[in-house]
Amino acid sequence: MSKVVKIGKLNIGGGNKIAIQSMSTLKTADTVGAIEQCQKLERAGCDIFRFSVTDEKDAKAFSELKKHVSMPLVADIHFDYKLAIAAIDGGADKIRINPGNIGSEERVKAVADALKTNGVPVRVGSNTGSIEKEFLKKYGKNEISLGESALKNVAILEKYGVDNIVISVKASDVPLAVKAYEYIAKKTDYPLHLGVTEAGTEYNGVIKNSIGIGSLLLNGIGDTLRVSLSADPEREVVAARAILSAVNKLDDMVKIIACPTCGRCEWDCMGFAKKVEDYVKDVRKPLKIAVMGCAVNGPGEAADADVGIAGSKDCVVIFEKGKIVQKVTGEDVEKEFFRRIDECIR
Repeated sequence: MSKVVKIGKLNIGGGNKIAIQSMSTLKTADTVGAIEQCQKLERAGCDIFRFSVTDEKDAKAFSELKKHVSMPLVADIHFDYKLAIAAIDGGADKIRINPGNIGSEERVKAVADALKTNGVPVRVGSNTGSIEKEFLKKYGKNEISLGESALKNVAILEKYGVDNIVISVKASDVPLAVKAYEYIAKKTDYPLHLGVTEAGTEYNGVIKNSIGIGSLLLNGIGDTLRVSLSADPEREVVAARAILSAVNKLDDMVKIIACPTCGRCEWDCMGFAKKVEDYVKDVRKPLKIAVMGCAVNGPGEAADADVGIAGSKDCVVIFEKGKIVQKVTGEDVEKEFFRRIDECIR
């Protein structure tokens, strides 16, 4: 089990809830827009939100954001060690740096001292574009070079007394990403930040992240994650919640099971399933709902659903825990089923 790292008021690692992360598309210094985006993402289920820090205005903006946002905020810094220190002083709950591009050891030490003084954790790691040359030459581009590059960055911070560390080893190639996380998980007990980097647009990106992140979670690897997509950050959070729910790592999300349909289906099962999904998208409760195509795969196959519906040519049946409780026809179908859902939610 990984060690616990505290990020603001949130603990990750050590068996705590797997935290969902995303990253802002706005400049941190755009405080009005940034606050609005933070609050929107928090409502969607985001636990940790990251901002790029490209100048001093960005670094100082965290103090204003923290007045309006309760979830931990992360400052993402490259190259300029002074911005890392300024972001820490500005109130960032965590920073993300690569010690290898911060500069001299004196500069790394200055950042390390600021981290320790303020009790701020740091994420370090590697991806396929930042593998240290020595490891790339020795091992080639594989899980070993990715893992050892990350561990080298960790060692630099440990040298100056920093041990409040989260590690990532991301790749855009799914099998490589999985192998890299499996490799690093055997080498360290620091919490791991999971992700498939540069995964692409929403459709393909969700598939790649689901396979990569999902397989790691099923093997007990990972403490926090970001589903990286070329899409609105809210879609990253929605996808992350769905992945966690699918591997039974999230207990406040409604699960909907629905038939893929076949020639036996004589009602609009697919359309109705989408209506149900939209109806419960903001519900935060462990609830299982079934939308089934016909009596063959109805109450029997979905017997563990809290509430379900199965259709036929003439009517639908509503069932709870496999027991039929109501038969409905015509325009009352949607009204009655949503009423049953509301009763379960209450």
